Amino acid sequence: MIDVVVRPLRFTDRVKEMRAFLETLGLQARIETARSSDWVDMLAGRGMVALHSAASSSTGGQPGQTSLSFEAADVDRLKELFEQAGYADAVIWDEAYGRVLRVAGPDGAHIHIDERSDDLYGYKLNETRPDERWLVTPQLDAQEETAWRGFLAVVGLDALARFGDGIRLELTTSEDLDLVRRRLAEAGHHVSRVGDVLEITDPDGQTVVVHG
Repeated sequence: MIDVVVRPLRFTDRVKEMRAFLETLGLQARIETARSSDWVDMLAGRGMVALHSAASSSTGGQPGQTSLSFEAADVDRLKELFEQAGYADAVIWDEAYGRVLRVAGPDGAHIHIDERSDDLYGYKLNETRPDERWLVTPQLDAQEETAWRGFLAVVGLDALARFGDGIRLELTTSEDLDLVRRRLAEAGHHVSRVGDVLEITDPDGQTVVVHG
């Protein structure tokens, strides 16, 4: 089974505040740039969330925008799997921070899959023990559900996604939701609970959903 980790990418002008928000939820910073205001990988028990400064984005990422990306142990093998599934545009190239597989997603946007590497290329690695109760389970666009399910099947994550109106940062936890809600409220975040779901306004002004 190929080792692939989902990693929603949030462009933001408030990297520090978004990092603190995700730490309040239960994620931990794993990799960051020397200037941690540019890039931080936030690790959950399963999955990650990447925070990228919108100001330094080379792709035109806008503050509050969330897109989908992944991290994989072997992008060569993953490229073969995508090609076998009919993704003829899959291509690998070297970036300043390592090797990247790029493939067109169901909505036509390019999805980047970074290859895991022992060479940190100047990035700082934090020794973290992720909270196994927290999973990154992003919402994907329901209008492209069939295509997304096919894409996720290639990377072995077909049971992962939820579907709704566009791509959105969502998480799932086995932690008591009332404890999570209280922790967020004490940190100054607007949060409401409806059944087994928390809806939180994050520092970018976007809605983040936590499923219990």
